[in-house]
Amino acid sequence: MTRIVAISGSRRDGSTTRAALRVALDAAVDAGADTDLIDLGAVDLPLYHPNEDVQGDSEGLTRQVREADGVLAGTPVYRGSYSSTFKNFHDFCGSEEYANTAVGLLATAGGGSYGGTLEHLRSTFRNVHAWTVPHEVGIRGASSAIDDEGRFRDDDLRERTERLGRIVVEHAERLRD
Repeated sequence: MTRIVAISGSRRDGSTTRAALRVALDAAVDAGADTDLIDLGAVDLPLYHPNEDVQGDSEGLTRQVREADGVLAGTPVYRGSYSSTFKNFHDFCGSEEYANTAVGLLATAGGGSYGGTLEHLRSTFRNVHAWTVPHEVGIRGASSAIDDEGRFRDDDLRERTERLGRIVVEHAERLRD
């Protein structure tokens, strides 16, 4: 069975990033995948230190990524880029974790700009030899786009997010074969 792991780079209670990733994961389940969510706001992950092999929950978290066929990477937009929480986790992962892995990108912006964040993510994932899928999701005004129950207020945006989950499954299956 195809295994998809979502990584939420948000530490916020009621995170719109986490809510959007859950929508994408539900679509991945509907496409036949086994899924899991890594909520970086709920794990023990100290700042990356290159001289230490294992820190906090890093070993188990990187194993989850390494064993996944596909990854849904989600982050809030901070200062035109991805969150420091996501960056810290990403520093623990390398090409061994992302070899032959399809990656779908998702960014949630409080305002209107998410393009730079998606480009930064694309660049860093290419650097660790991941296969970023062409479809990606940016959500402007995320706190208005997603309600307190984690549901999209806009059907087109929900469909684009569901499509991201399905496309990551499709590409992950192709890479695995």
